[in-house]
Amino acid sequence: MRTSTVRRVGVAVAVAAALTSVGACGGSDDGGTSKGKEQSRGSGVVKADAISALLDVQKKTGAANSAKVEGTTVMGSAMSMKQSGALDWSDGVTGSMEITYTGGAMADTMKKAGGNGTMQARYFKDGYAADMGAALAQQTGGKRWISYSYDDLAELGGASGAAMKDQMQNTTPDQGVKSLLASGDVKEVGKEEVRGVATTHYSGTVDVAELTAKTSNLDADQLAALKKQFNDAGITTETVDIWVDDNDLLVKKSERGQMKTGELNSTVFYSDYGTKVSVERPPAGETIGFKELLKQQQGATGGAAS
Repeated sequence: MRTSTVRRVGVAVAVAAALTSVGACGGSDDGGTSKGKEQSRGSGVVKADAISALLDVQKKTGAANSAKVEGTTVMGSAMSMKQSGALDWSDGVTGSMEITYTGGAMADTMKKAGGNGTMQARYFKDGYAADMGAALAQQTGGKRWISYSYDDLAELGGASGAAMKDQMQNTTPDQGVKSLLASGDVKEVGKEEVRGVATTHYSGTVDVAELTAKTSNLDADQLAALKKQFNDAGITTETVDIWVDDNDLLVKKSERGQMKTGELNSTVFYSDYGTKVSVERPPAGETIGFKELLKQQQGATGGAAS
């Protein structure tokens, strides 16, 4: 296998990990029932406290099913990126995003492999696909898309692959709300305008070592899943801020913390809840499976020097 092809396979592995972070960290259910007063701020009734308000936000955002998404993420030395698109979480996670890697090891790897740092990702219930561009197509007989099956990733990656499968299959925008509910010190910061929308700003800091069912306002399963996601990323503390509109829908989310690879800093905006999301599989003739690409690499490197 030529060096350029080996580099492309390296990119494929890196992309597999990177794409699971795009939807903004997992955890899905429409769980949580409203405590305190039943009516929302949208109906003019003020919540009894921040916790009861956030429980409604978690429930209503989760039940909104789809939204347009735009944001930026820095994950230590591994990558910095910006992304935009639309996701639907009504039955698994589906949708498409345009992702541009603006710095870090991921951007460097893509440039060395002949890419320009921008690609399209399409998400399906059973996996996702990434358009790696003409440089890959030249090495694979016209196949520019790499297809990643969640089951294949779990099989090939062991515990880490299973974690990637679980994270992407369960990603919804209300994860930031769950993190705030888990913090134990959530507070209402005040009223602010975000991109022309009147919002209420909430903030809190999650200390993973101190998360318990008693203090987190989450049930045992939700708490266990959240702690696992933090631990897999090497996060011990994280500050979470969210901005919520008068309809109890998430407008903006900010997360800051320390990961194994360095600083985590993510800001995501959500809009157009309920938008129709349509996503098609890439043409079969232009797609190569991740598992097949790895086999090609192993066969070529086993028989000849790169």
